[in-house]
Amino acid sequence: MRLRPLFAILVVLTAGLASGPLQPVHVLAQEEAEMPPLPRPRPDPDALPTDGGAPVNQVTPATDAIDAATAAPQAVVLTARITPDGAPIPEGLVWRIFESEPDSNGELALLAKSESGEASIELEPGQYVVHVAYGRAQSSETVTIQPGQGSIEMVLGAGALRLNAAVTGEVPIPPGLLAFDIYTDQEEVARGLIAEAVSPNEIVTLNSGTYHVVSRFGEVNATVRADLRVEPGQITDATLYHHAAQISFKLVSEQGGEAIADVEWTVKTADGTTVFSNLGAFPTTVLAEGDYLVLAKLGETVYNREFQVQPGPPREIEVLTSVY
Repeated sequence: MRLRPLFAILVVLTAGLASGPLQPVHVLAQEEAEMPPLPRPRPDPDALPTDGGAPVNQVTPATDAIDAATAAPQAVVLTARITPDGAPIPEGLVWRIFESEPDSNGELALLAKSESGEASIELEPGQYVVHVAYGRAQSSETVTIQPGQGSIEMVLGAGALRLNAAVTGEVPIPPGLLAFDIYTDQEEVARGLIAEAVSPNEIVTLNSGTYHVVSRFGEVNATVRADLRVEPGQITDATLYHHAAQISFKLVSEQGGEAIADVEWTVKTADGTTVFSNLGAFPTTVLAEGDYLVLAKLGETVYNREFQVQPGPPREIEVLTSVY
């Protein structure tokens, strides 16, 4: 009897991390259909590990591999927009990622920080607090990172203020004499300072809402206040008007004469409050509208003059030595 050759094909199967490691599987393809299948070999009981005397099949469950994969850090891209239909903010963002649960001190631990318009941060799946700041506009959200999730997008709903000021009557004010403070729009005793000493025409990015603005002209008592509304995606331009003027002083022996040096100057309001003092020949300050008394001390002699400030262009006050 002539025997026909037996052909066998060996196929080795392997699995990725998601399904767990598998043992090689050998599959035999038989040419003769009438030949009986080969018996499956029995495992050697002596070669298997035991647990309390009983053999244990040493196979890594697939769920363990899946859990390991889903817990691995993954790149998450963070982007932000001013408004829902606006373009992504390209730069100027500061991202911070915190733990979602406070620690023993009641604070959220900072896990990561990035300063770019589009940030890519490695995060494990789980819950986090994401904070983004754009200028003085900011937003925080609690987010859950799912396995395979590649991005988070946040909407700031922000706008901006651009401030300037002038003296009533459209008299311009030198930029170096102007500064603005921005507060939350609450009761005065509870207002929070958001931005201090903002320069004129500086664009200040803020969350949408109403803000209390204080304009300071000079460093004495010329201030003006206003409540301004910031709308999402818009710049609010505002000009505030001061009832004040720049005032300079000089002590002279005759009207229109040359200023005398080394004079001690003191300016008081009508109720006797000192608002300005200086040593020199030609001091300058800014005063709010009202009545004042200026004292010029030269050696042991004091000269004085009452004067009134009206809103307008810079003005010079002369104090004569012939008037005591």
